[in-house]
Amino acid sequence: MSVKHDWYQSEAKVVITVLLKNAEEKHYAVEISAQRVHMTADDYDLDLMLLHPIVAERSSHKAYSSKVEITLAKETGVRWETLVKPAVTAAMVAPPKTQAKNWDKLVSEEEQVEEKEAKGEAALNNLFKKIYSTSSPEVQKAMNKSFSESGGTVLSTNWGEVSKEKVTVKPPEGTEFREWEK
Repeated sequence: MSVKHDWYQSEAKVVITVLLKNAEEKHYAVEISAQRVHMTADDYDLDLMLLHPIVAERSSHKAYSSKVEITLAKETGVRWETLVKPAVTAAMVAPPKTQAKNWDKLVSEEEQVEEKEAKGEAALNNLFKKIYSTSSPEVQKAMNKSFSESGGTVLSTNWGEVSKEKVTVKPPEGTEFREWEK
């Protein structure tokens, strides 16, 4: 049987709610100890190893028509991050040894692979990106100005030429440039 449970806490207690309809008809039983809560019913078993110790003598449980509510008295007023202790695994006991990675080297290797695999327009864009990123600020200014003023038809790296006047549109051979009508 699949039964859901949830929990909440205050400074003095932890309350576990088990959504089990007609619990008394299903012969439910709850065992509460300092570090463990164990609830059973017909075809249902809930066994929780608690994160922090509780006071079993001041803890209780009560069945309602749609749930069983287990109230646990905290030993200390500590806020619990989780209800149960995390499972100890071999990975938690002995973490694997890790090697420090040189991320700059990995990025440059990835960029080199992308450059080699690029074809057509992608290769051309990679070339322009490389030129732009390795250029001086003056060359970058020239590239930005020529590209934006020409509507993407001219890309110049000569700031001396580009800075003097507006860059004219030079469409590819066999095409003509038209202004958008407003």
